[in-house]
Amino acid sequence: MTTFNKKTSITILIFCLFSSMGLAQLQVSPNKRFLQTADGKPFFWLGDTAWELFHRLNRDEATMYLKNRADKGFTVIQAVVLAELDGLHDPNPYGELPLENDDPTKPREAYFQHVDFIVKKAAEFGIYIGMLPTWGDKVFKSHWGMGPEIFNVENARVYGKWLGNRYKNEKNIVWILGGDRNPRNDNDVAIWRSMAAGIEEAIGRDKALMTFHPQPNDIRDGGSAKWFHNDDWLDFNMFQTGHCREINLWDRMEYAYNLKPTKPVLDGEPIYEDHPVCFNAKDLGTSSAYDIRRAAWLDVFSGAFGHTYGCHDIWQMYAPNRTPVNGPQRPWYLALDLPGADQLKFLRKLIEARPMFDRVPDKSLITDGLGANDRIQATRGNDYIFVYSTQGKRFTVNTNKISGNELVANWYNPRNGEVKNIGKLPKKAQQEFTPPTSGYGHDWVLIIDDAGKNYPLPTTKI
Repeated sequence: MTTFNKKTSITILIFCLFSSMGLAQLQVSPNKRFLQTADGKPFFWLGDTAWELFHRLNRDEATMYLKNRADKGFTVIQAVVLAELDGLHDPNPYGELPLENDDPTKPREAYFQHVDFIVKKAAEFGIYIGMLPTWGDKVFKSHWGMGPEIFNVENARVYGKWLGNRYKNEKNIVWILGGDRNPRNDNDVAIWRSMAAGIEEAIGRDKALMTFHPQPNDIRDGGSAKWFHNDDWLDFNMFQTGHCREINLWDRMEYAYNLKPTKPVLDGEPIYEDHPVCFNAKDLGTSSAYDIRRAAWLDVFSGAFGHTYGCHDIWQMYAPNRTPVNGPQRPWYLALDLPGADQLKFLRKLIEARPMFDRVPDKSLITDGLGANDRIQATRGNDYIFVYSTQGKRFTVNTNKISGNELVANWYNPRNGEVKNIGKLPKKAQQEFTPPTSGYGHDWVLIIDDAGKNYPLPTTKI
């Protein structure tokens, strides 16, 4: 059991007094489909997987990274306390390790002061931290990963409670258990439940917003739902859809979306930008901004309440003095402005430009969803329709599904935020639309609104 001396207690007290007061606590919306702030405002999750942020960046670097992400419209940064890349034995930039003798009940104060700084700095930029207490290899090493396996049911609860107490006054924390490992057995499941119980004991059930980050699994497993869907601590389901192109994202989202009891769903690790596709760069190349857009728009239009971006160079915070994971990399600070990272703000701006809480996925809006590579996906609110065409293929829409006697339509370019006006339309059961351009990488979004609502068009500014 961790013991606290007077100096440690005073340090934590001072830290809590200067906690992140500018952001409102996140919670699940009343309809159980979205997240909102404690004051009832809808929240769009635009995340980035900066898994090694706490472990590998110094304070100046972390500040630069967070500012860049805030400027691009990111709202959540997912980062790991006990990091994947030898996070227990390779010290942080200040020479500090997180635990004494790999003991989760003995966290080291100096290491966590650096974590504290990043959490506070994120709040200053208006960013939430999706905090993973540990990467999953510390529970289940598997055939890859450095481990070591240090958690059991007892110490997982102690560690979770300690973390919860340290950050219980920080309103910009979302708790993400797991970390790229699927439980092998009932004991692994019990460890994660124990860690969740420790966090809840410290923070309280109503303030501890939590999910679980798995490896990719079968469509019908439902991501985190396979093990924890009926657990009260699991507030929303998370998928990892992985790093290949041909996955049917919409099927995965739809399955989890329709589970009972109703819970929000999110893709917490999709295909990364600048990543060897299916870990096979020789034959398949590396992923592009189009791969990133396609995954994001399909996920959200299939029912996800937001989306997480990732970049292969950034998750590992690669720098020239480090060994790259899975092939040659560019330095993380040169990858910050890759086009995919900048283009996802257009997704956020469109979703935020219409009422969010009544938005639902609706395949019945279109009669021609086509296939995996040229997929067309639709979502709507009570008085608007969005249709995403991955390759600019024509499609037919039932515009009778929303309110209004007269409709207005526009094309929205997810590459640059440009809007092309179509004009006013009557309502029909079948209306055909042809995007302005077509072909690989020519994705377009159709916006149809009830003209009487006078909704503004999305802006390109955050």
